[in-house]
Amino acid sequence: MGLDDKINNKAEELKGKVKKGVGEATGDEDLEAEGRIDKAKADVKQAGEKIKDAFKS
Repeated sequence: MGLDDKINNKAEELKGKVKKGVGEATGDEDLEAEGRIDKAKADVKQAGEKIKDAFKS
């Protein structure tokens, strides 16, 4: 996994965590759900990159 990909995936994961947290704190269920989705997308991307790395080894 390239360093750029790692940084982008981690940034997306953190963005999702923040949105989820703000949504929970404010009672905004839509924002909370959006944060969960962003985090899940980042997790899937990270898993895909790890699989690619495993096959490169």
